[in-house]
Amino acid sequence: MNRVFNFSAGPAALPLEVLEQAQRELLDFNGTGMSVMEQSHRGKAYETVHMRAISRVRRVMKVPDDYSVMFLQGGASMQFAQVPLNFLGAGSRAAYVVNGTWGEKALGEAKLAAASRGAEALIAATSKNSKGSYESAPPVATWSVASDVAYVHYASNETIHGIQYGIDDALPSLEARGIATICDMSSDMLWRPVNVADFSLIYAGAQKNLGPSGVTLVIAKRKFLDQGDRAIPKVLQYRTHDEAHSLYNTPPTFAIYLVDLVLGWIEKQGGLDAIERTNRAKASAIYRAIAASDGFYRCPVAASQRSLMNVVFRLPDEAAEEAFVAKAEKAGFVGLKGHRSAGGIRVSLYNAVTLEAAERLAAFMLSAV
Repeated sequence: MNRVFNFSAGPAALPLEVLEQAQRELLDFNGTGMSVMEQSHRGKAYETVHMRAISRVRRVMKVPDDYSVMFLQGGASMQFAQVPLNFLGAGSRAAYVVNGTWGEKALGEAKLAAASRGAEALIAATSKNSKGSYESAPPVATWSVASDVAYVHYASNETIHGIQYGIDDALPSLEARGIATICDMSSDMLWRPVNVADFSLIYAGAQKNLGPSGVTLVIAKRKFLDQGDRAIPKVLQYRTHDEAHSLYNTPPTFAIYLVDLVLGWIEKQGGLDAIERTNRAKASAIYRAIAASDGFYRCPVAASQRSLMNVVFRLPDEAAEEAFVAKAEKAGFVGLKGHRSAGGIRVSLYNAVTLEAAERLAAFMLSAV
């Protein structure tokens, strides 16, 4: 077996021991004589996995009892539409903070939903610069959010531009002002502890820190879910999935099984406090290499908001970047090419990426200067 160092932005690396356990159980899950993928989602064998995964989310993230934990489908992109369909009613307004591509996409879906029902989706703040790019996130003090909005929405980490909120303090929340706060945590959920009670709803596509692609984790205050539109199709109503424990329709069973294994792995590492320490050490190794390169590597993001999940940087020119990626792949470092819309280099350091991998990449970076 010749495994590479995987720095892909998603689908991303999974813990090796999780993959090995899944491999052992692939043909015969818990003595049932068949794979977990072949189990009925209504059967006891799968139901045990399903409910344990929900319980582990609650335990690992310290989810309050009055919050629902749901496994849904469609990725975060589905949530861009499902959130406004549920909570942006006729005559209401929602406020969107845009600090990157995913904020733009969320706003775009909200505008479509709003237009169909006589509502508004407004920009509360944006950090888009004159070049049409993003190098920072708008400070909370600059958010223009009226007290009567249905909710405020933002992404905690923008994978493409490498911008992250709340690195050295709590994530922004307007819940104390009575404003429902919704956060897209797709690329940094579970990177460290977070106070779930600071949000009315959070969501994350699994394929970064939680597991494989195909399942989305949604955690929401049940009182907030009760406010959702009852006129939209039942399958789009959050309450439907809450009441059915995410078994209203056939869930992505194998993906949820792997999420359960990943959560168990996190607990074995010592929980989110231990995960955070490792994640900070990994990011520090890469940023130190950037700083020690005498400008050969340039990170455009404001220093206080440089993502610990997605480190982005540029080389002197595109030719040098292409050569760097090619040389890195030959050395066993894959997934480093920046997003097609932004270019450059992107090092994704999700939970399953080891500290050894980050340190070896940092050494490679310095050898390439």
